[in-house]
Amino acid sequence: MTAAWHPFADMAAVSANGQLVLTEGRGTQIIDDRGREYLDITAGLWFANVGHGRAEIAEAVGRQAGRLAHYSMFGDMVDEPAVSLAERVAALAPVADSRVFFTSGGSDSVDTGLKIVRRYWQVMGQPERQIVLTRDHAYHGMHWAGTKLSGLDPNREGWGELGDDTVRVSWNNADDLVETIERVGAHRIAAFFCEPVIGAGGVRFAGDQYLKEAREVCREHDVLWVSDEVISGFGRTGDWFASGRFGIDPDLILTAKGITSGYIPMGAVIVAPRVAEPFYNGTAGVFRHGYTYSGHAVAAAAAHSNLDIIEREGLVERVRVLEGSMYEQLSTLIDHPLVSEVRAGVGLLGAVQVDPAVLATNPGLTSRVVMSMRERGVLSRALIDGSIQISPPFIIDIEQIALAVDVIGASLDEHLPR
Repeated sequence: MTAAWHPFADMAAVSANGQLVLTEGRGTQIIDDRGREYLDITAGLWFANVGHGRAEIAEAVGRQAGRLAHYSMFGDMVDEPAVSLAERVAALAPVADSRVFFTSGGSDSVDTGLKIVRRYWQVMGQPERQIVLTRDHAYHGMHWAGTKLSGLDPNREGWGELGDDTVRVSWNNADDLVETIERVGAHRIAAFFCEPVIGAGGVRFAGDQYLKEAREVCREHDVLWVSDEVISGFGRTGDWFASGRFGIDPDLILTAKGITSGYIPMGAVIVAPRVAEPFYNGTAGVFRHGYTYSGHAVAAAAAHSNLDIIEREGLVERVRVLEGSMYEQLSTLIDHPLVSEVRAGVGLLGAVQVDPAVLATNPGLTSRVVMSMRERGVLSRALIDGSIQISPPFIIDIEQIALAVDVIGASLDEHLPR
């Protein structure tokens, strides 16, 4: 029995079967307490973009902690690293002159984004705009707001009533978005929350044409567009932001994970000028929201060092180079008897879908395949739809991708019907 309560875990099973205790990371490799090495093809949990064990990030953290670990950012106070990081992130954003509100992680960013859009419409004299649109398969973190916004039913169940201020639309049909806005009434809708590439819901990309059409629909109906780039931000899709790659010009961008590559928890909401204006010109007054660790100085130092590495080593460009190779290699699995679909081709994001028809008669099969991969020295995880997640650090090479694909194939073979 362990005292450590694991997220997204059946603790009875963990207590019965034991934990995988990890002790060290080096580049794309993770090492457990028995000294065994694994190739990490999920970058921890979509976050270790520059890889594990980067000494210069640790050194930057140590220097800042020795100088000033953190001080409250409430009111007019701010740590120096947070000031410069806000300017740096704003300069990378796809919408010029944006503002940056720091959080402690992705779920915080979702909550913050929702409160900003709700407060914005209050200040603009349209308080009836309270409904938020979300998509099938969407994952927006696990705070209360993110749970309400989830397009994944298992994540919404078991909590009682969540409120009736969210409406779900198709994940890949802009016509459904139009029909929903017209049915609900644009005057009641605050925002549309959209992952440019759906992550935890199965790595699903609706296509750049869908994104352009949906963005235009929101623009025509004056519905704010919130791009959830907690996963896709800071290079994961081969651009600093997927919103930039696909020309979305969002009103808000939600970020976390890649801003520090997970070395210190941190997130941020990037707010376009239109939405930021009433908060900056005095109309909104005090924005009564924030976190103890907003703009944490040590986290900001880690973020600066992480961004230095990404820029110096050209890792965003490297992702774009590798995306085709990863897609080609993963596509070799499409003919496997247990596989119904391979989803990849945008940055270093991919999923190998175990056939839902097989899962219907063999529940938990994907998790067993992932355990077989672990025994072969590759760490991944089963996503909620029964697919296998692939989202490696940006420093992975083609040979390591090929190894991972071979291991996925061999692990699937192990579970073929006898």
